[in-house]
Amino acid sequence: MLDSMKVTLVVEHVKTLYKSRNKVDLYEDKQVEKLCKEVSEKLSLRKDILEADIYKLTDLLDTFRETELLSADNNNEEARDLIIPLTTQERAQIESFGKKDKLIHRLNELLGKAGIVGEEKNRIFLMIIAASYKMPETLHALIQGSSGSGKTRLLKQISDCIPKEKVTKLTRVSDKVLYNYPEKYFMNRLLCLEDIDGLSEEAEFAFRELQSNGELNSATSSKLENGQIVAGQKTVKGPIASMACTTRGEIYEDNMSRCFLIAVDESYEQTKRIIHYQNEKAAGQIDQRREQEVKWFIQNFIRELKPVEVLNPFANKIHLPEEAHKIRRLNDLFQSFVKMITVLNQYQRKKDDRGRLVTEIEDIETAVEIMFESIVLKVDELDGSLRQFYEKLKGYLKKTYNGSHDKVDFTQREIRQHFNMSKAQCSRYFTQLTEFEYITTRQGHNLRKVTYRVDYWDNYSALKERIKTNLLSQLEVLKNSK
Repeated sequence: MLDSMKVTLVVEHVKTLYKSRNKVDLYEDKQVEKLCKEVSEKLSLRKDILEADIYKLTDLLDTFRETELLSADNNNEEARDLIIPLTTQERAQIESFGKKDKLIHRLNELLGKAGIVGEEKNRIFLMIIAASYKMPETLHALIQGSSGSGKTRLLKQISDCIPKEKVTKLTRVSDKVLYNYPEKYFMNRLLCLEDIDGLSEEAEFAFRELQSNGELNSATSSKLENGQIVAGQKTVKGPIASMACTTRGEIYEDNMSRCFLIAVDESYEQTKRIIHYQNEKAAGQIDQRREQEVKWFIQNFIRELKPVEVLNPFANKIHLPEEAHKIRRLNDLFQSFVKMITVLNQYQRKKDDRGRLVTEIEDIETAVEIMFESIVLKVDELDGSLRQFYEKLKGYLKKTYNGSHDKVDFTQREIRQHFNMSKAQCSRYFTQLTEFEYITTRQGHNLRKVTYRVDYWDNYSALKERIKTNLLSQLEVLKNSK
């Protein structure tokens, strides 16, 4: 209930042009009477006429405000219930696309044609996560990369392929704003945060609760007409699927266990691909209209997906690495991801007598292939960006100091200049590696010069190969027992 109307009121004498400026609550008669008395004396106006005009203004503002609020409510309802009609031909094209073999592979190719350069595994991974907004069990992604690595652009490009009426993209989130949305606004919606690093502790908690519990409940107080203050409850319902970007994934311990951690490709080869695309676009060699058509087709394909219940008869046959970080949540994420693969293949999958889609071994195989890097990151104690840097560091030392790489000392400046990194970024990586005891600091004769040496030459490639071999052998057993 609206119980005030605070305005700044300017009263001007039409002949003398003298003005009086005041702040007043038009719903408070005593304030209005006092104001009219003071202004009438100051500007030599009749008090009764001034009062009548102000009361008439109050009625007009009342009507205007009610109209605006009603319009806003209607717009919210329309936005929530907006249905994009498809033609018979469009539906036939989508069904034909969905029935062809290697659907996930072809969908990935479409993402490339939509302007997403490189990132072949990451882009289809994020696409499937984003499309899960339609399901009761949604998925979440935390995209990690150093500053300028293209993580925000990747998030935007993926969200552009999701039906626009179901996407909310936010650059900044204040402490309590998520609690103040309409109750059903976030139901089955994709929420994208371009920079989760800027969230306060309060906003981060609200975001985390929407991810885990699917709703926000907050206690509120309101004043009745008789002045009595009563307690109430405000609820914002989900579920949401979400994507967020960060440069510091390692500090979001609680968030990381709820999300798939995806490290953007920061390799030199990916940089060359992006520059080549940018140059072709500037030269007019990229058909941007065709890119928009592809995005529209992907949006329609997702619109037509039905959130069907899934039965996975192989759920207890695949076991993830036991050393993975928070294996319980990771296993739950894996099973939900397999379900999403099955849902995407719904035009090709059989249903049981209860109308549930039945997962095929091919779906599990696809899920393992797409999720593999994320599974490895859950086992590795280094986050994605830090691991990429450490592998490049070891590769540089082995190549430059062949045979003595395990005994060589190096400086931040040497590494920074070789990899063309900023001082702040390089320093952050060195600090983190030192804390993990992967490298150690060494003090020479020059006390002002700090050098470093690799103390732990872990075999990341062997770790990846071991996990991959284990998962593939489980899949092979499934295929043979079918």
